[in-house]
Amino acid sequence: MIRPFGRDDLPTIHRILREAFHSNEADAPRALAERGTWLEWNQLNAEWLPRMGQPPYGDRAIALRETGDVIGAAGYVPLLMPFDQIPELTRTPGPSMAGEMTPEIGLFWAIDPVRQRRGYATEAARVLIAFAFDHLRLWRILATTEHDNHASQAVMLKAGMTLTRNPLPEPEWMQVVGVRYAHAPAADTYEPPGLTT
Repeated sequence: MIRPFGRDDLPTIHRILREAFHSNEADAPRALAERGTWLEWNQLNAEWLPRMGQPPYGDRAIALRETGDVIGAAGYVPLLMPFDQIPELTRTPGPSMAGEMTPEIGLFWAIDPVRQRRGYATEAARVLIAFAFDHLRLWRILATTEHDNHASQAVMLKAGMTLTRNPLPEPEWMQVVGVRYAHAPAADTYEPPGLTT
């Protein structure tokens, strides 16, 4: 289940994100308070962006339907990158200017390391993709990662995305880009259980 974060989720999601991204930040009060502002920002996004008719940017909790336990985070992120430098993603005919940025909507996910490799990230990505096409009416959605992040690339493929590679070395966080188009069928058929707002 994907749902907005609650205040009580702070200790759990702080630990999950710290471990998932191999951060050396401790559970010190300062680090926890900083993560608390991130959590509050996500809660405000979930409340205010729909009121303003904006895309539901930000992270939401991934929780087990049976127990309600938070096992990760997933959501939509604004991407502003030079996507036209990847030939398969070019939106405009003709040559693009080097480094010219284009906005896109992307996916984010992070799963508790002890719960990884069980399909939770793939399920969350599929739900977000379905919601993006069915409710947000996007024509495509992207996800980015590094060359050596094979787990993230596997999630993209299992979620029906096609992988493209950046022919240039920069930016480093855009080495591999997964793309899924609304009009293109996925590799399999999947009916997501839904996204709660």
